Amino acid sequence: MEDKTSCQEALAIVLPSLDPDDKFDRVVEKLVKTGFSHIVIVDDGTGPEGQGHFEKAAALPGCTVLHHEGNKGKGRALKTAFRYVLDQLPETLGVITIDGDGQHLTEDILACGQRMLREKGRVVLGCRDFDQSNVPPRSVAGNKTTSRMFRLFYGITLSDTQTGLRAIPRDYLERFTRVEGERFEYETNMLLQMKKQGILFLEQPITTVYDPEDYSSHYNALKDSWRIFKVMFKGLFH
Repeated sequence: MEDKTSCQEALAIVLPSLDPDDKFDRVVEKLVKTGFSHIVIVDDGTGPEGQGHFEKAAALPGCTVLHHEGNKGKGRALKTAFRYVLDQLPETLGVITIDGDGQHLTEDILACGQRMLREKGRVVLGCRDFDQSNVPPRSVAGNKTTSRMFRLFYGITLSDTQTGLRAIPRDYLERFTRVEGERFEYETNMLLQMKKQGILFLEQPITTVYDPEDYSSHYNALKDSWRIFKVMFKGLFH
C-alpha cells in the first residue's frame, strides 16, 4: 500500500474556484497542513472582492493560483489546471480534482489518491451515498436520473455521476484537455469519453457532506442540467 507521503508528493491537487469564501480558505489550509506539495488553484473569473482569498492561498507553500480573466466555467478551469500540470509539474504522477466548498474531506481525498497509485492506470471516482437524509432533494433527483441514464444508454454503472472528487493518472490528462465542454457538462463528457476510450475506473466510497443551512453551489439546475443531458443524448448518436 502506498503511504500518505507518497500520495501527497506524487499527485497534484486541482481546485477550480469561483467567488470563494471562508470555506475555501479552510480547505486550502487543510491541504497544506496535510502535506500536499502541489496545489493548483484556478480562479475562474472571480471579481475584485474575492481576490483576497486567492492572495492568501498563493502565499501558502506549494500553492499556485492561475487566473481566468472572466468566468469560463468549471470544465475550462479543470482543463487549464491539467495543462499546467502537464507543462509545469513533470514530476507528478497525476491529479486529484476537488471542490473548494468543504464537501470533500481530507481523508477521502487521500483515500482516492492512494487507491489511484495502487490501481495502476485506473481513474478513481469518490462517490457519495445519495440515500442519506441530509442530501438536498435536487442533488438526489439529478444524480439518480443521470445514473439511470448512464446505465441504460451507455452500460456504465456509476453511483455518483456528478462527483468532483476524481483521482486521474497523468497518462490521461492530455486526452482530457481535449474533451468537449466548458462548464459542468465537461465532467459528464469526461465519463463518457472514459467509456469510449476504454479508460477503466473504480468507485471509492466517500463521506457525504452537506450542511442544509449553508448549502450553496454555482450549479444552475436548469441550464447546467440541460447542458449535461445534451451531452448524453449527443453521445447516443455518435
